[in-house]
Amino acid sequence: MLIAKFKTVPNENTDGVVKLRLDIWLDVACLFRTRSEAQRACKGGKIDVNGQRAKPHREIQIADEISMTRSLGRKQQVVVRKLVERHLPKGEAKQLYEDISPEPTPEEAEFLRLARLASPSARWGKPRAPEKRERRELRRLKRRTN
Repeated sequence: MLIAKFKTVPNENTDGVVKLRLDIWLDVACLFRTRSEAQRACKGGKIDVNGQRAKPHREIQIADEISMTRSLGRKQQVVVRKLVERHLPKGEAKQLYEDISPEPTPEEAEFLRLARLASPSARWGKPRAPEKRERRELRRLKRRTN
């Protein structure tokens, strides 16, 4: 068995069960954008494996049930179907797990819709550099105040 720099190679126990670190699997399965984001979620108590709080170094195996608390209190539950050590395209990564999350109630769906509308990004869009006309306007305003 090869030893990788960050121990991304699954460990084989004597019983032949293949295991992989939780934070690595969450990243590879595209459930989090980065491994460090997955680690922060684990350390923050947002991830449970088989009903128990999980730390990033926790080793998972096939058929483990992972519960995640997402933004705005949304719950997501997945069952591990495959363990892969390398990144895959997002479409293929969805085959690594089965999503068993319950459907949101109508009240929860309405709350999420309202929360999205109230978010600053929905009101103002993404921050960007000012365009030529906006830069000129800013210069004029700054000159007036001086």
